[in-house]
Amino acid sequence: MSKTYQVVGIGNAIVDVLTQSDDSFLDLMGIEKGIMQLVERERGELLYGAMKERTQAAGGSVANTLAGLGHLGLSTAFIGRVHDDALGRFYAQTMESEGTAFVNPPVAGGELPTSRSMIFVSPDGERSMNTYLGISAELGPEDVSEDVAGQAEILFLEGYLYDKDKGKQAFERAAKVCRENGGKAGIALSDPFCVDRHRDDFRRLVRELDYVIGNEHEWTSLYQTDDLGAALEQAASESGLVVCTRSGDEVVLVQGEETVTVPVNRVVPVDATGAGDQFAAGFLYGYATGQPLEVAGRMGCIAAAEVIGHIGPRPQADIKALFKQAGLV
Repeated sequence: MSKTYQVVGIGNAIVDVLTQSDDSFLDLMGIEKGIMQLVERERGELLYGAMKERTQAAGGSVANTLAGLGHLGLSTAFIGRVHDDALGRFYAQTMESEGTAFVNPPVAGGELPTSRSMIFVSPDGERSMNTYLGISAELGPEDVSEDVAGQAEILFLEGYLYDKDKGKQAFERAAKVCRENGGKAGIALSDPFCVDRHRDDFRRLVRELDYVIGNEHEWTSLYQTDDLGAALEQAASESGLVVCTRSGDEVVLVQGEETVTVPVNRVVPVDATGAGDQFAAGFLYGYATGQPLEVAGRMGCIAAAEVIGHIGPRPQADIKALFKQAGLV
């Protein structure tokens, strides 16, 4: 029985609002350069108001991955939460126009505004992100419809959702519904600090889910060791499929007795944002279409290399054409 969606993602729906700025402006506004900081609503509104010549784009980690998968021609849907305001309507329309069903309509009424990340791009290419989580922090189990999670061949979850109890419940419900209906569910570990905050839950998810994607820092943090080999060995003994990226070094994929390493062509990044998100898109495309591990890993590397070659976290080139050039499709 074929499902409605090849891949369904669940995560934070964040509008990226970008502007160019120099270092003196960052100092003036008290913005720490080159990192992502969470900000409160008042601070978010102040920074948003201070941005000249803003451009905006639909962002958020899993949403970026789904945009990559939609671009590759898979049927995708996104479970996220936006407010019925200008940014929320923009977000929903952008996802739909890029080929991903935005399944939950924008929420009307007196709720929090749509989540946004105010990103100040310095002349040297550094991005200073100030993220106001807004309404996406309210994503809960009631936002997960049986018709969507149960109609997913593959479900992809964002580790950041674990920072809120409601997000955690949404996540658990989506995984349960997907797997009860014969789908596969997996997670991206998101970042080492996220792993530190939720280590016990994430270790349990490694045991329960079908696949887990993380980078070397996330895997070593998860098992509290400096030895990546030992961390991956432990993960592989507990999980169906373990994927480890190592920025600029070969990618390691382990499934049962099979271990595959995929070499990476080093590229000087123009903008590293979205590398992990697009690696996940390429890898999940291979996974969803039944490719061998090595091919899925190579697809991930090609998609990641493309996105770091330009500004912005979503693909600009024809990724499928790049797969063809590499002899993968």
